[in-house]
Amino acid sequence: MDNRPRGPVENWRDRVVVVTGGTRGVGAGIARAFTEAGAHVVSCARRPPEIPVDGVEFVPLDVRDAAAVGDFFAARHRVDVLVNNAGGAPHRLLTDAGPERHARVIELNLVAPLITSLAAHPHLRRARGSIVMVGSVSGGRPSPGTAAYGAAKAGLESLARSMAVEWAPEVRVNTLVVGMARTESAAPHYGGPDGIASVARTVPLGRLAEPADVGAAAVFLASGAAAYISGASLLVHGGGERPAFLDAAESDNPAQDRQER
Repeated sequence: MDNRPRGPVENWRDRVVVVTGGTRGVGAGIARAFTEAGAHVVSCARRPPEIPVDGVEFVPLDVRDAAAVGDFFAARHRVDVLVNNAGGAPHRLLTDAGPERHARVIELNLVAPLITSLAAHPHLRRARGSIVMVGSVSGGRPSPGTAAYGAAKAGLESLARSMAVEWAPEVRVNTLVVGMARTESAAPHYGGPDGIASVARTVPLGRLAEPADVGAAAVFLASGAAAYISGASLLVHGGGERPAFLDAAESDNPAQDRQER
């Protein structure tokens, strides 16, 4: 068995990349990034994209359906990279919904990536490929209104770290911890363009992530340039969030703030 690390991937043309939830938002950005790198990209989602991406093959699939996922991967001749991107959740306080609704959020964001990873494993093992989990900053901080989602994303990072140990050295597994992103749903979620601008000012880099930013990070983690990176979590959040206590302290005592600076 050759356990030597591969060099940087300069030619993706013979690589097959599967992106779940790759028809819109961050997923579409990831699919586009791999396509631009030269890979053959297969995008799986329940609904087709409103705006197809050139070079991306669409296959309808509900990633929560273990039998359908198994059939999908059984029909593939090769898979080099699996990007577990499908997920999300509506804003809903815990007491505003029954446990079955919260369970469905966890099913989509945690159980489904486990289902797809297990089904893809034989392909990835043969190809000495990799898995990229798309996590969220919600998994590392309180997530009021999306508590089940945050819990699922925390579990996803833990799952990735365990997979990275169990499936080494043939398969690398890493997580992208994504912050706020400018997608089709950003405007209604943040209250329109003014809301997006206000939220962007809380990010150290001064803007929300673009889907292309996440796509570039995914390509990096799947490439030979990251051949010795596994079980890692890469933060794609523009520097994080400015601690609220700093603004509160400055507001209460601006003179002291100027002196300390």
